[in-house]
Amino acid sequence: MSKVFFKVQLLLLYLVGTGLQYLFAQNNIDSVLPIRGLCIAAPLPSGVDSFVTFINNELAPRKVNTLILRVDFNYQFTSHPELRDSIALSADDVKKMVAACRNSNIKIIPQINLLGHQSWANKTYNLLKVYPEFDETPRVKMPEKYEWPNADSLYCKSYCPLHPKVHKIVFALVDEICTAFETNDFHAGMDEVFYIGDSKCPRCRKKDKAVLFAGEVKKIRDHLSESNKTLWIWGDRMLDGYTTGMGMWEASRNNTHASIDLVPKDIIICDWHYERADKSAVYFAMKGFKVVTCPWRNPAIAVAQLNDMLNFRNTATDQLKPRFYGMLQTVWSPNSSFLRSYYNNTKDPSGGNNTQTECFKQLFGEIGKL
Repeated sequence: MSKVFFKVQLLLLYLVGTGLQYLFAQNNIDSVLPIRGLCIAAPLPSGVDSFVTFINNELAPRKVNTLILRVDFNYQFTSHPELRDSIALSADDVKKMVAACRNSNIKIIPQINLLGHQSWANKTYNLLKVYPEFDETPRVKMPEKYEWPNADSLYCKSYCPLHPKVHKIVFALVDEICTAFETNDFHAGMDEVFYIGDSKCPRCRKKDKAVLFAGEVKKIRDHLSESNKTLWIWGDRMLDGYTTGMGMWEASRNNTHASIDLVPKDIIICDWHYERADKSAVYFAMKGFKVVTCPWRNPAIAVAQLNDMLNFRNTATDQLKPRFYGMLQTVWSPNSSFLRSYYNNTKDPSGGNNTQTECFKQLFGEIGKL
C-alpha cells in the first residue's frame, strides 16, 4: 500500500511540476511578447469543425493567444435578422470556437467592419443594402464591373457617421456578437475609409474629416466602455500618408490623420504594413496607444517587424515598453482557402514563399524560439 501511495505522490508531483513549467513558460513569453495573434475571416458553418481542429493543432502549439475573427454579417443575428448573410454561423457554431479557444488560453475577438468597408468591388454589403439611407455617398452607384481607379474614387462604401439612426442598429450587432463570443474585446475595423465628410452629404459636408473620424471612433469606444469592453481598430487612418510617404492605403491622404490626437488612449491600434517594416509602432506608442504590428504575406518583412517589436520592448522607456504590445498575422483570403493553402504548402504565383500561410509559419517559428 505504501508503494502505491508513493507512486501516486510521484505522479502528482510530476503533474504539478509539468503544469508549473507550462505556466512559467507561458508567463515568460507573455512578458516578452504579450500579443501573439492571428486575424482571419470567420469560417462558414461547414468549415467550423475544420477550423476548430486548426485552433487545437496549429494555433495552440504555437502559443497563439489572440484570435481576431472577421465576422461581419456571418452570424445568425437575432437583434437584426434582416442583416444576416444567407449562410451564417449559428450560436452553437460560435460556441465550438469559443470553447476551443478557451481550452488553449486564446482570447477570441470578433470583428464587424464599422464606418468603412460597407461594400467590396461591385457588391454592397448588408447594412447599406437593407438600410440605403445610411450611405454616405448615395450618389455613387455601384458599377456592374468594378475597376480601380474609377471616376468616383470608389473603393469601399461608408455609412454616414452622423446619421441619427445608424448607431442604434450597429451597436445592437456589436453587443450581440460580443455576447455570443463571450468576450470583452471588439474589433471595429475602420481601415481604408476613403468616403467620409462627403461634400454632398447633408450632415457631414464641410465637417473636418479628422473630427468626423475621431467622433466615430470615440462613439464606438464609449459604447463599449459602458460594459467594460476594449476597442481594437486598424491604425492606417491615423497616419499621414503624405508626410510619411506611406500612401493612401496604409495611411491617410484624406486628412483623417489628425484624429490620433482626438481619441481616447485606451484603444488598441493594429498597425499594418505589408511591403516594408515601417516603424510607425513607435509613433502610436509615443501618442499613448498600445500598438500591435500586423504583417500579411512577406515572411522576411514579418520577421523584421517581429525583431523591431522585440527591440522596442527591450530598449524603450518604462513608460513606453508596455505599449509595444505584440504581433498579429493577418489573413485576407476566406477561412477555408487559408486552411487549404496552409496544409498544401501552396506557393505564390512565382513559385516562391511570399504567401500568408508561409508568413504565418515563419513568424510563429521565430516566436517559438523566444
